[in-house]
Amino acid sequence: MSPRLKSGQHKPSAGKLKTLWFEDVSEGDELPPLAINPDTRQLVMYAGASGDFQPIHYDKDVAQKAGHDAVIIHGALKSAWLAQMVTDWIGDSGWMREFSVQYRGIDYLDRKICRGRVTGTRTEDGAGLVELELALEDEAGEVTTPGKAVVELPRRDA
Repeated sequence: MSPRLKSGQHKPSAGKLKTLWFEDVSEGDELPPLAINPDTRQLVMYAGASGDFQPIHYDKDVAQKAGHDAVIIHGALKSAWLAQMVTDWIGDSGWMREFSVQYRGIDYLDRKICRGRVTGTRTEDGAGLVELELALEDEAGEVTTPGKAVVELPRRDA
């Protein structure tokens, strides 16, 4: 029997990962979304890993005194979820060349969805590059953390 996954975890692929080829990607393609169900435990674990022990991320009373409805999610953790979605998609054979996000909204402990879409493809110095538009959405479907990435995928003809 496999262990039960905790909030924010996902089951890794069993066996060898398939290669995502540059030639198989087209503008408009959607990345598989990544659903996140964060809880206070995950925020405390992230605080320990990142060294960001600001109490608004794990103490409801402190967060409310600061004017928030509840504890808020670390911005860098939101970035990490978007990066995870991209690296899950490109697999072991792809490379993330560029990655950026903007924090445009506060996120609380409700369900989050990471989404991505291919906005362009190009070949540069023999490399197959894919441009991505990224978004972390809150439970209401509002984008709180937009982002962009450029990944390099292997080419069949290289």
